[in-house]
Amino acid sequence: MLSGVSARVAPGEIVIVTGPSGSGKSTLLTLIGALRAPQRGRIRVLGEELAGASPRTLVRLRRRIGFVFQSHHLLEPLSARENVEMALLLSEPRPAGGERRRRAHEALAAVGLAEHAEALPARLSAGQRQRVALARALATAPELLLADEPTASLDKRAGRDAVELVQRLARERGCAVVLVTHDPRILDIADRLLRLEDGGLVGLAEPERARSPRLSAFRMTSVAAHEEAPA
Repeated sequence: MLSGVSARVAPGEIVIVTGPSGSGKSTLLTLIGALRAPQRGRIRVLGEELAGASPRTLVRLRRRIGFVFQSHHLLEPLSARENVEMALLLSEPRPAGGERRRRAHEALAAVGLAEHAEALPARLSAGQRQRVALARALATAPELLLADEPTASLDKRAGRDAVELVQRLARERGCAVVLVTHDPRILDIADRLLRLEDGGLVGLAEPERARSPRLSAFRMTSVAAHEEAPA
């Protein structure tokens, strides 16, 4: 269960959430991503208040958020390009076929996979599959990117490449990033580190300076939620 967790994240800022297993990290990410509702407190994401929000509001908000998780959840019968296009099919407004293909190719090129656009996931390395998942998340131009243990299945080099790509895209696109990890090798990309223990915020390292003067991407005030699975 989470209780008394308060934070604010700005566009273009990278916040890494750490803590032991079961501390509430994944629960926090699903709350921010509008995948579960808080029992009390407030969560305001991209200008939308989530407490008591209608199903239509939550669906609309999720379409503005990119998700990258440890399990890539790629569709094995589809090529890398087709996997990315699936995300665009769910976006609004839904781009036409030619536009979907163009944007999918652009997203794959941005993560260094232009030459593997037609490859099936089984033909790709673990690092390349994670890049496809990242391209899929970025193809819809999200304003907020949520990543849960994105380097857990990758070796040192592939994991470093993946997070440096996230860092570059956050800077170039002004996309806020909240990343949950146990990996100490990638903490240096963060503007801030948040540490959770037993469902509460026990550590907060502030950045030396903010990257963006714009309004916050999301804000949480005394969030509480029941945790269904260990983070």
